[in-house]
Amino acid sequence: MINRLAGCTVTDTQRSNRHRQHITIVSETFPPEINGVANTLRYLCQGLMNRGHHVSVIRPRQPRESRRPDPNTCSPLFEHERVVAGLPIPHYSEFRFGITRPSSLETLWQNQRPNCIYVATQGPLGWAAVAAAKRLNIPVISGFHTNFHSYSRYYRLGVLERVLCAYGRWFHNRTQQTLVPTRKTIATAQNMGIRNTALWSRGVDCDRFSPSKRSKSLRQQWGLQDNDRAVLYVGRLAPEKNLPLAVVCFERIRKLYPTARFILVGDGPMRANLQERHPEFIFCGLQQGDDLAAHYASGDLFLFPSKTDTFGNVVLEAMASGLGVIAFNDAAASEHIRNNENGMKAPLHNDDNFVQHALKLADQPSLLQRVRTKARLDALDLSWNQQIDVFERLAFNSFTQVSSHADNKQSFPVL
Repeated sequence: MINRLAGCTVTDTQRSNRHRQHITIVSETFPPEINGVANTLRYLCQGLMNRGHHVSVIRPRQPRESRRPDPNTCSPLFEHERVVAGLPIPHYSEFRFGITRPSSLETLWQNQRPNCIYVATQGPLGWAAVAAAKRLNIPVISGFHTNFHSYSRYYRLGVLERVLCAYGRWFHNRTQQTLVPTRKTIATAQNMGIRNTALWSRGVDCDRFSPSKRSKSLRQQWGLQDNDRAVLYVGRLAPEKNLPLAVVCFERIRKLYPTARFILVGDGPMRANLQERHPEFIFCGLQQGDDLAAHYASGDLFLFPSKTDTFGNVVLEAMASGLGVIAFNDAAASEHIRNNENGMKAPLHNDDNFVQHALKLADQPSLLQRVRTKARLDALDLSWNQQIDVFERLAFNSFTQVSSHADNKQSFPVL
């Protein structure tokens, strides 16, 4: 029997060989931190473990985490975690760089050799992991999760953009393959000079994120009646998210519908200033799990003004929740939004068009309802299980490629 998996032919023999692989995930951010990368890695680890793989994680110690975490409150991967020292990232003090020596990882992996290493972030911890993996001839693949080089211009550090771009090119080209979430981002990576890229997209949990989670009581807390508009933003309140455009967009909507409310879910360095300037906005802070799902489903329109995200998991979560999404033709929207069908998307450099799309949805109830219904239906086809299939294939291929070129005396254990 032969199955076709993401364009690759997979035989039963290959499938049985890939069972119980040991895959190590290396990342500067990991649950319970709340961000797109941590969220993606949570689904990835869960999916791989559900398939019988042994997953180990190397990450920095998180803020307020003790040196001896309580196993009853830490992540379910605690027994397979290696926690290293961490330092705060400038302008992202709630997140950490991981600090460790390549020799420490070499010692660890000589005793517990993984079949494949996935490096999700390109900070000092990621650098140490790639260096150690190459010395031990362990296959290593990297993820292009974050456009850090493009963030620099939003923090008045534009002079660093070229340096960060060069470092990213050097870093990713030291790995066997770089996994990129959209076809458009593949083009971006290739323009940076990153070679050997492969598409690994994202899924969405449509059981958790669903229109059925809509909460009348939550909408009443926001001061909304049934037919009032809840305009939602979910994400980090930070300069690189292009929030001034979202504010302008909402102000235009409120001129049409004075009872509309702007609901911001998330936290970040811009929150205090936004609250001071716009006390009428509703700031909900960080939300997780079913509470987050209820906030999504209780909205009507979803603004995603970012031009720096490599994907934007929130777009799929909003679609699954049945919202009218307005975004730019970039990242997740470039792959999954069809204009006037299941959402609205504007050309990347046309802010006026973004605002006009939002006004159109807000002012045409029948179009908004049609878009919301279609968004939910399309999201049902975007399962995480499909994306775990793709990741499993790519990781397995990297293992077999290195194995086939290794010395005959070199063994790669399959657990």
